Amino acid sequence: MLEFIKPGLETSVQDFPGRIGFWSLGIPPSGPMDALSFQLTNVAAGNAPGDPGLEVQFIGPEIRFQADTVVAVGGADMKPKVNGQLIPGWEGVPVSTGDVLTFGFAAQGCRSYVAVAGGVDIPRVMGSCSTFVKANIGGIGGGAAKAGTVLKTSPSVRPLAECSGRRIVDAARPAFGASWEVEVLLGPHDDWLTDADINQFTSFEWKVSSLSDRTGYRIEGPDFEFGHKAHNKLPENGSDPSNIIDFGYSVGSVNFCGQTPIILMVDGPSLGGFVNPFTVLSTSLWKLGQAKPGDHVRFKVVTEEEARALRADFKAAVSEQSVTR
Repeated sequence: MLEFIKPGLETSVQDFPGRIGFWSLGIPPSGPMDALSFQLTNVAAGNAPGDPGLEVQFIGPEIRFQADTVVAVGGADMKPKVNGQLIPGWEGVPVSTGDVLTFGFAAQGCRSYVAVAGGVDIPRVMGSCSTFVKANIGGIGGGAAKAGTVLKTSPSVRPLAECSGRRIVDAARPAFGASWEVEVLLGPHDDWLTDADINQFTSFEWKVSSLSDRTGYRIEGPDFEFGHKAHNKLPENGSDPSNIIDFGYSVGSVNFCGQTPIILMVDGPSLGGFVNPFTVLSTSLWKLGQAKPGDHVRFKVVTEEEARALRADFKAAVSEQSVTR
């Protein structure tokens, strides 16, 4: 069991791929913002990649272990310590009853992940343990951890001795910084922009706004012209060039709200009345999940074939082939 002495800024339970099958009802998948780090951390702890674990945002919690187990911490480096001693990231570390895990502040990236051998044991809501705070669904009573929260853990499928010392190879670990290159596909509404708009979007270095969260990431930069289709549309589409009759969104849609692009994240809306000229690849969304306000982002258009290759690489990374001892 895990006892929260301090909850951190926002520490929530997530699993992967999250709450699937309820998008038509307006309920998003939720799950980890950085699905790559989340799954790798689980693998390091000896779990299945999607098992329930903790997402830690900016400032980490203080957790006391109430039983002997193995813990792994990955994602943004928050200098995790057990009983005041630094522990390695991306590695299964044995802990004993009464040991205390603490964190510092995220210097690069903004989200760390904590996996305990066996995973967190909480009820599933609509098939998932993931937390959707804005609707009070899943997780710890629909929200984040609080001081005094106690979470059960499931039995490990591996002996703890086998989980201890499992380490993600250096080549599989994601790199963090203040500048990110994020892959996108064109569409579905790229024909609402001019060629100059598309070139501007992919050549400009956009700044991540402080008005960004698990719902959407706003980026700051120059204005767009919008194309013939946006300026010559039926009135029911709305008056602004970015307006359209309500349209179903996907996670990763680059939603143009007037002149402000907003990348819809894992807790984002399922539909709305704005065009989406670009879509961030599901295998690239983790980079935005680690981007802090003030970080810079460049977008790179890829082909569908390149997107499929990146997806294959992603699946291979979050597997046993990334583990050494």
